[in-house]
Amino acid sequence: MPPPVWLSRPAATATSSSTPCWTAAAPYSPDAASAGRRSLRNAALDLIAAGDPQAGAARAAERLTEATNMTDRLAALGTLALIPGEAREAAFAEFAARYADEPLVLDKWFAIQAQIPEPGTLERIARLQGHPAFTMTNPNRVRALIGSFAFGNPTQFARRDGAGFARVADTVAALDSTNPQVAARLLTAFGSWRRLEKSRGAKAVEMLNGIKAIPGLSRDTADIVARTLGDG
Repeated sequence: MPPPVWLSRPAATATSSSTPCWTAAAPYSPDAASAGRRSLRNAALDLIAAGDPQAGAARAAERLTEATNMTDRLAALGTLALIPGEAREAAFAEFAARYADEPLVLDKWFAIQAQIPEPGTLERIARLQGHPAFTMTNPNRVRALIGSFAFGNPTQFARRDGAGFARVADTVAALDSTNPQVAARLLTAFGSWRRLEKSRGAKAVEMLNGIKAIPGLSRDTADIVARTLGDG
């Protein structure tokens, strides 16, 4: 039986390279076929890493080095982010140094780390908040780090001990007087508290009530608190 079509060598076309889809260093092309091959290649990398983390880490590190476009670089970094070890931390350090002058790329770097589903992510976020590239006066940077954690890391945001809720609530409280719109947007992450099991839901409500009690709370944040608690 012949191999599935999606594993076959792609035919050369006028808009895409004849380089096999599994080759990491294929010349970049924005056409749909090339984008599809990149997506397939990166999905395969995730599957390899899930089945064999050591092999996945090695391949992801290699792809991160050889990639010809940011899509593949970020995909490789995202795969590495899920595999604890020296290779991951080295990749994060090298990526930050390489793109230190690229704000939008650094936002992705912050976001990927914020979404690591590990207990140590809260400590990582605390370190990242002290990084020279992080500032609370940059809304995009806050959304990249704290927003990605609140909306993209459910296992750590909704930790049983409430520490994930507290990290976001502290950020909301710190931002409310200077950027109430961003503070209110972060607060919407608490909107699912009723669907959590009882102890986690109680921790979320505790944080919401703490924010509600802040003197001089902005209208934006106060409105979200009231709506989320059902006071409106």
